[in-house]
Amino acid sequence: MKDNELVMVAMEIILHAGDARLKIEDSLKEAKTFNFDLSENLMEEANKEIVLAHKSQTNVIQNEASGKNYGSSLLFNHAQDTLMTINSEVRMANHMIDILKIISNLKENE
Repeated sequence: MKDNELVMVAMEIILHAGDARLKIEDSLKEAKTFNFDLSENLMEEANKEIVLAHKSQTNVIQNEASGKNYGSSLLFNHAQDTLMTINSEVRMANHMIDILKIISNLKENE
């Protein structure tokens, strides 16, 4: 039963993080065409997905801190790795969008 619970949480993390990655990719596509309103909306959606993934992870961590033992799980480790990777992608995408805004402003002032 504990294994199934941890598998479900791991899958939630992977699904939310994966959805965030898709939103990031769409956001960067829009930013490359200087459509920043849509790009920012997509990044907000990506952030919401990351928050949901984090909440799932945090519940497991808090349960373990309270004494619940899940045991080791390769799938949960993979989920955490996926979450950390895509969280970094969110941060990098925000920087890239900022750079594209600078380029857009420079082009407008030519």
